[in-house]
Amino acid sequence: MSGSDVRGLLSPFLLLLICERPGHGYDLIERLARLGASDAEPGQVYRALRSLERAGHLASDWVASEAGPARRRYELTTGGMAELQAWMRRLTEVRGLLETCLDRWTRISSAADTHDVPGGAGGRGSGVREGSGWEEASWARTRR
Repeated sequence: MSGSDVRGLLSPFLLLLICERPGHGYDLIERLARLGASDAEPGQVYRALRSLERAGHLASDWVASEAGPARRRYELTTGGMAELQAWMRRLTEVRGLLETCLDRWTRISSAADTHDVPGGAGGRGSGVREGSGWEEASWARTRR
């Protein structure tokens, strides 16, 4: 995912990772990458952590490090667990919407591969205007 795609989901991602195991900023950035959010910018992550802490969803304390300076370690609060649960309910709803969207796209793109588009390319009910150039360009892209 690109950094801009991840930005709106940093809060639930961070809450989830911290629920699994408390951690410091750099650790959380590495864990985000393993989660699939490798384009999350460190500045965005630290801003999200501070915002979650100000909202009472996280608590932090400084922990001495064996190899360097002390690090701020983040833990989930009771309010953070409630926020994580609320996010997971919303994301479950979004997953249903995305699955519906992807299923519909699969049907359309499969039909495009066989040139059997419901309503015909540019035809009545297809949602594509004749002469829009969509037919040639879109079919070419979906067949790659």
